Amino acid sequence: MSKLETSAESPIQVRRLNQLVKDYVERLGHIWVEGEIAQVNSKPSWKLSYITLRDTSAEFSVSITCSTSALREHPLKNGDRVVMYGKPAFYAGRAQFSLWATEWRPVGLGMLLARLEQLRKALAAEGLFDPRLKRPLPFLPRKVGLITGRGSAAERDVLSVARSRWPEVEFRVVNTIVQGAKAVPEVLEALEVLDSDPEVDVIIIARGGGSVEDLLPFSDEALIRAVSRASTPVVSAIGHEPDNPLLDNVADLRAATPTDAAKKTVPDAAEERRLIAELRQRSSASLRRWVDREESMLRDLTSRPVLRDPSTPIRVRQELVDTQVERMRFVVSRHLEREESMVAGLRGKVSALGPAATLARGYAVVQVQPRDHSGDQIVTTIEQSPPGSQLRIRVGDGSITAAAMATQPAE
Repeated sequence: MSKLETSAESPIQVRRLNQLVKDYVERLGHIWVEGEIAQVNSKPSWKLSYITLRDTSAEFSVSITCSTSALREHPLKNGDRVVMYGKPAFYAGRAQFSLWATEWRPVGLGMLLARLEQLRKALAAEGLFDPRLKRPLPFLPRKVGLITGRGSAAERDVLSVARSRWPEVEFRVVNTIVQGAKAVPEVLEALEVLDSDPEVDVIIIARGGGSVEDLLPFSDEALIRAVSRASTPVVSAIGHEPDNPLLDNVADLRAATPTDAAKKTVPDAAEERRLIAELRQRSSASLRRWVDREESMLRDLTSRPVLRDPSTPIRVRQELVDTQVERMRFVVSRHLEREESMVAGLRGKVSALGPAATLARGYAVVQVQPRDHSGDQIVTTIEQSPPGSQLRIRVGDGSITAAAMATQPAE
């Protein structure tokens, strides 16, 4: 379709505009549309009946026109989820869009589950369900955000269980519709409000179970992506075990029921106090055992002689030193005695063999004064003392000066 050229001087007429829209719409051909029956206007006398089909997760609707006879054969009621086959039509005179439906089928549970499974696999492939993205819940949240139906059993369960565990816990509750076409927009808005609140440390999205059809808003792709982008940890507490909605997969923590969500989000103050008391008792007992063990070890150490009388080792060593000194003195004395005895013996031998002893026995030493006056010499041969030589005779008690009269060689 080419671009329509218009201007203030050359505008298009309304009938022409409507006709162009009609031509464009009718070129769409026959299509299948899925939605939820919001309103049925039909009377037996009418040839045509009129139905409002709305989107299951947003505030969009379309008018359906069908034959009354076909509607009698396959009746529809408000809340039915269907797929309808028809041809888009635009009534140029009233500028009204409608879908002329000739066939419709209820959306079965198997089809819904198959579509949910297909969406689950697609989102998982993107990494939205990666366990590494799960954030831990704070142990003691300052404030808990709660998204649930107004006056619902889920709201009562979460608040009563949480406050019974920790009376001081604070909640910021945002009530929304939890099923139907308006549920997703309201839950998305509530999630945005709580996620932007700096005092909210964790958000619980709760509903007390329901059929697969009732829980479809909690498998909506827009909601799943919003939860994955949230900066605040989210707890899914839908309470539907057999077929968990996709919210369970993307949430940071899945709780089986709203009550379970309260237990996992808010600590039990009484249990924590009991645990603290038990830990104190255990630490006290452990400390006492340690002190007793150290005291026993200290008593054992102080009972040893070295610590009972610190001077004992010194005294023992002193006695040992004294013993060694006495032994050394004894050894040295014995050695000196032996050496003195040996010296005395040697002195006696020297005395017996020395000149003085020889002279004392009656022998004499004859010395002669050489003519060159070089010093007295002991006479050992007659040649040293020719007649006339001056002699000095040494005896035991002195010396005698004499002169050689004559010499006579030995026979």
